[in-house]
Amino acid sequence: MSISDNKITVPKPVQGTPDATGQLDDLLALMARLRADCPWDKKQTNHSLIPYAIEEAYELGEAVQSDDDEDIKGELGDVLLQVVFHCQMYAEQGRFDMSDVISTLQEKLVRRHPHVFEAETLKDDAAVKVRWDEIKLEEQQAREARGKSKRRLDQVKVGSALMQAQDVQKQASKLGFDWESIAGAVDKLDEEIAELKHELTDKSTAEVKANIREVEKELGDCMFALVNVARKLNLDAEAATLTCVHKFKSRFGYIEEQLELAGKRIEDSDIIEMDALWEAAKQHERSS
Repeated sequence: MSISDNKITVPKPVQGTPDATGQLDDLLALMARLRADCPWDKKQTNHSLIPYAIEEAYELGEAVQSDDDEDIKGELGDVLLQVVFHCQMYAEQGRFDMSDVISTLQEKLVRRHPHVFEAETLKDDAAVKVRWDEIKLEEQQAREARGKSKRRLDQVKVGSALMQAQDVQKQASKLGFDWESIAGAVDKLDEEIAELKHELTDKSTAEVKANIREVEKELGDCMFALVNVARKLNLDAEAATLTCVHKFKSRFGYIEEQLELAGKRIEDSDIIEMDALWEAAKQHERSS
């Protein structure tokens, strides 16, 4: 069913033990069965699922980076599960169903690709991006006509804190609110780090904890300033952080492997031994 005819279909639960058919309707029936018979699935709400949707998106990104087909299929399925789960619950509420979601997407894709489906001609991907932004602006104007007014930075997409920070800064820069050079962004980073140090230096653990909200604000300022430096260098702060995460995991894995070769558990090691192995991991990286 589509939004236009306003008929909402609540999938009927599959009976018995279903086969893996690869068909969307069968998946919807399976989800309906889980909502009917699984205690955990029954108690979920659209709001309670939000953290899982975000987590699955990140895990998909991790799987794509690993380039392992089985992992990628599994994570794509987990992302699809979130879509199916939400659609099932919204259908139960009588608001819309899966076909509404699909038709909305189809309409959006056609609307945003006039160079494909209409006579309009765009010479390269840069021109496509410009036209895409123009169409999104038209869509936003239509939203505002329905009473969905927005401020300039409200167009920043939901994502990780790093992604939002970089996008907020990018949008503000387009409006002229930006440092003229990288040096200005670096100076601001130094300033924020100094303020964080002021909140931490010569203070006891109890004093820091008593003022933890102010410390949190200063820490956030430091991270925001660091993201600004990345943006001024045309680097993706999220990608840079993920690179660091992967590097840390690899080095820590090396520590575990070396301790296992020595017949030791990591729980039985100490910071001095682990730090020495960390340095060895760095040397191993350089030689590989």
